[in-house]
Amino acid sequence: MKKSISLLLLCLFFTKTWSQSLDFAVAAKKEFAPSASFQKTYDLGKKKNFQLGWGVRANGYFSGEKEYLTAPALLTSGKQSLAAFFTEYNPAKIDTINFSKSSLVSVNALIILQYSFKKSAIGFNIDALGFTLGGKQSGIFRASESPSLNKTTQTASPTPLNVLLISDSDRGSLNSELFFKQTLKNQNALRFGLSFQFMEYTTKQVLTFENDRFRHKSLMPFVSYAINLKK
Repeated sequence: MKKSISLLLLCLFFTKTWSQSLDFAVAAKKEFAPSASFQKTYDLGKKKNFQLGWGVRANGYFSGEKEYLTAPALLTSGKQSLAAFFTEYNPAKIDTINFSKSSLVSVNALIILQYSFKKSAIGFNIDALGFTLGGKQSGIFRASESPSLNKTTQTASPTPLNVLLISDSDRGSLNSELFFKQTLKNQNALRFGLSFQFMEYTTKQVLTFENDRFRHKSLMPFVSYAINLKK
């Protein structure tokens, strides 16, 4: 595994064909989620159709009232990592907290995979590691157990550390995009597709099942404009 990663890094280092851009995106449904990123991709393969890249992305998420569910995978499905992705939720250990509003800003390292045609491309990107800032929120906690905590008001702040660990094993606030990209005559590009976002708050008090992390998931359409920095 280490040899494969080292070989991939060497390939990227010696790859002469690459591109970089500034990308400005807006995702929206009943929420508003703007983002801005710096992206750099490297052409791989004989035909240079496949691109692998990295970047840095700043995400905002702003909404009205939302319900946040128990976040840790060991509680939601009883399993971690990839196994959690294929395992149904256990409703007996799902608690919720309702916030009247959400307001978070995250900054994350970005991984990019893309396959290009002549003037277009399809691709996927995902946040990997970073941090989140935001104000405190108060919400109504609803417990599946513990009558003493049920319907109490709890205070929470955005989970500060974001880490990609697959499905509900993820921690913090992360954004991923599945997209179609069209290059324009001026070499800039339009992208559009679906943005899947995790937003997470940590309560001040540890609640039922020794848990203090709660997550809201949102799938939204998005559109972006990318400015090519290598023309």
